[in-house]
Amino acid sequence: MPDKKTIEKARKDKREGKSPSTQAGEFVHEEIDKIRKGEHGARSTQQAIAIGLSEARRAGVDLPPPKKGKVKESTRKSAEYAYEAGQGERKPKRRPRVSKAVSKVLEHEPKNTASHEALSQQAKRAASRRTAEERSAAAEKAAQTKGARGRKAAAQKAARTRAHHA
Repeated sequence: MPDKKTIEKARKDKREGKSPSTQAGEFVHEEIDKIRKGEHGARSTQQAIAIGLSEARRAGVDLPPPKKGKVKESTRKSAEYAYEAGQGERKPKRRPRVSKAVSKVLEHEPKNTASHEALSQQAKRAASRRTAEERSAAAEKAAQTKGARGRKAAAQKAARTRAHHA
């Protein structure tokens, strides 16, 4: 169950017009904090992120489930269920025995999956999966939205970074 503070942060993000993935990020942050505090663990960094995304969907963040073929069918079904529950399209059944069993299992999972190093590795893997085409499209979009002054500042920063690494 997410904290009231987390839900409020996500709602604030929505009011500010931020994307659903940014709103969901609040829940992922909370999940990582829970693991770091030792409330429970996670088998992998991806699992920690998935739990956060599921909580976000259940809390009503407009984050649709992944398309068919992108992830395992069971994962997609689970995301679909959480999304529908959050949108008020279905009433989730309370299953205390299942809930307790899941909590017990998560307690025995490793806690180091939410370390800075593990999250960094996960981010690197995710970034390397991006195609050059996607990166190029993102760069074009950034250039369009920045404006002349923004582009100049970005170019100067890039030059400083290159000089620093040389």
